[in-house]
Amino acid sequence: MGTVHLPFEKRLRAITRRHDRMNRAGVVHSVNHDGLIIAKPRRRALRFPLRGLLLLIAAGFAFKGYLLADLGPATYNDRVGVLQAGTIVEQGGAWLMQADPVTVWSADMINTYLR
Repeated sequence: MGTVHLPFEKRLRAITRRHDRMNRAGVVHSVNHDGLIIAKPRRRALRFPLRGLLLLIAAGFAFKGYLLADLGPATYNDRVGVLQAGTIVEQGGAWLMQADPVTVWSADMINTYLR
């Protein structure tokens, strides 16, 4: 007797999920070929996590600034120079790790306020 109700319970769960999605995302109405109006949940577009990307970039600059402050400009530039003489991947890393104005500024802030 319990297995008879399984397909009904499955359909009921699918309907409940669809209604929950319509409550969260909104509804799109469309008219079928025979004139029946169908309500479907609105598809959410994939959004790019801009906040996460900005936090990652800020953390990268902070890390570069910490390394520059900790190693000193001469040692830091020597190590970047070693990377520039390496493989293509190391050269890409050297390009990313070169001391730019933001890195120098963050290193100055670290040296001023944290040391």
